[in-house]
Amino acid sequence: MELRIFTEPQQGASYDTLLAVAKATEDLGFDAFFRSDHYLVMGDSDGLPGPTDAWITLAGLARETSRIRLGTLVTAGTFRLPGVLAIQVAQVDQMSGGRIELGLGSGWYEAEHTAYGIPFPKEKFARLEEQLAVVTGLWGTPVGKTFDYDGTFYQLKDSPALPKPAQPKLPVIVGGLGAKRTPQLAARYAAEFNMPFASQEDTARQFGRVREAAQAAGRAADDLVYSNALVAAVGKDDAEVARRAAAIGREVGELKENGLAGSPAEVVDKIGRYAEAGATRFYLQILDLHDLDHLELISSQVQSQLG
Repeated sequence: MELRIFTEPQQGASYDTLLAVAKATEDLGFDAFFRSDHYLVMGDSDGLPGPTDAWITLAGLARETSRIRLGTLVTAGTFRLPGVLAIQVAQVDQMSGGRIELGLGSGWYEAEHTAYGIPFPKEKFARLEEQLAVVTGLWGTPVGKTFDYDGTFYQLKDSPALPKPAQPKLPVIVGGLGAKRTPQLAARYAAEFNMPFASQEDTARQFGRVREAAQAAGRAADDLVYSNALVAAVGKDDAEVARRAAAIGREVGELKENGLAGSPAEVVDKIGRYAEAGATRFYLQILDLHDLDHLELISSQVQSQLG
């Protein structure tokens, strides 16, 4: 069972704060540090000091960490042209020595596009499908060959398809709640399917759809990793759980219902229920990035019990 730390820097975090969390992630034995890819705060936070760019952040962390895997959950397909994204991710993978994973989604938060002058197209999902085809096609083109793509939204001609990632097959993550097209995209392009902020019942149902789509696409269902992303608020006692819930503006009962919250024993038990649905990897959404004691508790009292 792998535990990964997942951050939301648009809520207010400098690069130095993210670096401290990433170093704690590595020192405490977690598998990976991931971050969202957003440019505008959500909710009541002031968002200060302002947004950080996901791939610039990961490039810096690639040089300042040595073991943990690094990635996005998820990069917005509206932010970058797929050819440019393929270059950026391949370069950061080289900088990290082959520790990068790309979560790629269609993009959804219209307000951040308006705030920073980024086009927000209507046909986001169809664009995502083409982006996945372009990015994986560029990486999969043998050195010395060229890559062409003639799509509805993107056209590439005689691309040298360089640079290549350090990894022979850089993992791509696809996730979401869609019942048909999302599982099909995961089956075709992804190494991992991620279920964001969902119940065990919905998780089991969606994992089943992805497994069926994989088999229909000629892949073994177990060829994919199945994961969940869930908010975390763990405390050694009720008072500490309540303090951590209050720090992120949430109620304890709601967090216990919808996330991984409570005592270490409660969280281990709930992880076990998600594991029964097929999850083998968890992204723990950590919203208070200054509470590094939270990570230490999860490492020593939760991760240590999972084996």
